[in-house]
Amino acid sequence: MDFPTIDDLDRRIIQSLAIDPRIPFRQLSVILDGPSEQTIARRYRRLVDASVLKVVAQLNSQRIGRSDWFVRIRCAPGQSSQIANQLAQHRDTSWVRIISGGSEVYTIIRSHDRDRQTPLLLEQLTIGPEIIGIDPYCLLHLFASDVAHPVVPSNLLPNEIAKLSANAQRIVRTHGPTIDLHQADLPLIGALSADGRASYRQLALRTHWHESTVRRRVEELIASGVIAFEVDLDPALLGQQSQALLWITTTPGKLPQVGEALAQFPEIPFAAATTGPSNLVAALACASVRELYQFLTHQVGQLDGINNIETTPVLRTVKLHAAMWSVDR
Repeated sequence: MDFPTIDDLDRRIIQSLAIDPRIPFRQLSVILDGPSEQTIARRYRRLVDASVLKVVAQLNSQRIGRSDWFVRIRCAPGQSSQIANQLAQHRDTSWVRIISGGSEVYTIIRSHDRDRQTPLLLEQLTIGPEIIGIDPYCLLHLFASDVAHPVVPSNLLPNEIAKLSANAQRIVRTHGPTIDLHQADLPLIGALSADGRASYRQLALRTHWHESTVRRRVEELIASGVIAFEVDLDPALLGQQSQALLWITTTPGKLPQVGEALAQFPEIPFAAATTGPSNLVAALACASVRELYQFLTHQVGQLDGINNIETTPVLRTVKLHAAMWSVDR
């Protein structure tokens, strides 16, 4: 797929949405102090139509008593592209990536059945002619900072980042007793999963609720940590050409400190405690291989409690939260 040219304004809009995905364009126009609301809306629609980005709502599986699994699939030679594309089509997968020079596929598999300890798709993956090995890791705890980091390198000014961060709707509570979703919530969550920027009026039409009811329920779901809004975007389009997954083994007593420290770095968009041979998985995005090396040695390498790190470069991204691209693009 040929992506349109991304200019400075496009980058500023994208980076703003990465901090506050549902910010009204009228408010964003004021913060960016230049482009009109109509210009921002037109630019955003152009980027969405070109499959450059997509704002989506994501369920926090742990808040509703379900589990997420990270899976490394070791592929037979020449099979990784086919396996990645097949996984990307499944509703239970996200973050399908070809890693390790093309010999592995990485994906997150989410359970849609509270009564199953492991997702059905994970149980259906079997070793055979195409798959020569499977390493599953169950997500135990997701580390996150209170304020979303801007995409790096950033085109936003420090005061713009501060204003966006102050206004962003963030998860207030991510722990505590699990929450039972009501059957009536499903159309609302489905609509937000398809379009995370759907207006309250559009959501009211979809759910047949009053607009004020929709607004209140969305705010409740955010505050309870059940949903969060994310921007699907290939990081390479914003200059993050060197991406990798870090499989980190820490001293058990140091795991919380290491995970929380990693979550403070803008270069680490994701970090989680897991089961498996390593007990912490993190995603790393840098502008170049040199910067990736510098980050590993000067930032990650200085953290107390890390015993081992396996670094697997991301060769190609096939699916993020929801957006999919062919591996042939």
